[in-house]
Amino acid sequence: MAKKIIIAGGGTGGHIFPAIAIANAIKKTDNDTQILFVGAKGKMEMEKVPQAGYDIKGLDIAGLNRSSLIKNIGLPFKLIKSFFQVRKIINDFKPDAVVGVGGYSSFPALRYAQQKGIATFIHEANSFAGKANMQLGKRARKIFTGTKGMEKFFPAEKIMVTGNPVRKSIVQSQVSKADGLKFFGLQPGKKTILVTGGSLGAKTINEAVAAHINAFEKNDVQLIWQTGKLFTEQAKAVSTGKANIWTNDFITRMEYAFAAADVVISRAGAMSVAELCVVNQAVIFVPYPFAAEDHQTVNAQQLVQQDAAILVKDSEAKDQLVDAAISLAKNEQRQQTLRTNIAKLAITNADEIVANEILKNI
Repeated sequence: MAKKIIIAGGGTGGHIFPAIAIANAIKKTDNDTQILFVGAKGKMEMEKVPQAGYDIKGLDIAGLNRSSLIKNIGLPFKLIKSFFQVRKIINDFKPDAVVGVGGYSSFPALRYAQQKGIATFIHEANSFAGKANMQLGKRARKIFTGTKGMEKFFPAEKIMVTGNPVRKSIVQSQVSKADGLKFFGLQPGKKTILVTGGSLGAKTINEAVAAHINAFEKNDVQLIWQTGKLFTEQAKAVSTGKANIWTNDFITRMEYAFAAADVVISRAGAMSVAELCVVNQAVIFVPYPFAAEDHQTVNAQQLVQQDAAILVKDSEAKDQLVDAAISLAKNEQRQQTLRTNIAKLAITNADEIVANEILKNI
């Protein structure tokens, strides 16, 4: 009989894209397996998962709003409602396993599955585990981690270090530099910088780029600028009439952006790090300083210590970031050193390892 698996979680590309990579690897190993995603209504998984060809059920759930306590009034009701929704989804679908990838919706789904005695698995991408995953980890069958040293968060005997699943479109990309530049309407032969703050954008990085927007043209450098939704209008306003700049809120084909770029500016979320290792890019990381336990700085430092990346602090980005990026774009020897060292850290088959372990253990 065909196996049934629920994959729960989302909120950002860092949760959704590895989840889809795992789902694809499961289907490749055993095409008869039925997969259903569970996500949070209004979050990007509700759009990205169907685009990848999978069904998804949305929960009425939200996270704690730390900036406005008044917005948390309805939170307990949403949480209770989400548990009723999860109960119906699981009882209707009758999964053999539930896989949590992080994000609001993974907690109620895994919690209910564990109460029902259904096998649960966790993928923890970051070097610091969230509280929900730590709690769920005690009863999970296996915990897949992106990095070593996670015994302080999870039972050691359940941990399997797999690395982080990277989208096949990036792992298997054959896109040339010329094709990448053409895709964004940019000129061949010019140094090009890619700026990405992850799927939701990065305020400090965007503000730094906007403040020094003329420096790119002055140095004959092109810019591919993914802003996230909140900064799109400002970015378009400062870029108008500049042929050397492509900007939008989201890049659907990241493999073209990676191929076009000589240098990448990025946050240091676990999935961004994993992808940049796979594409062997010369990277300047600007870790998001308010991530839980400052885990993005930890992620970035692991590469900096191996001379595989450069780090610019968020607090110093406005003054230093654009200069550092342009300087690196002009220094091909330094780029090559960074590319050689980051390439050694790439893991290209994490999705297959995770998929095989799930199928083997249910």
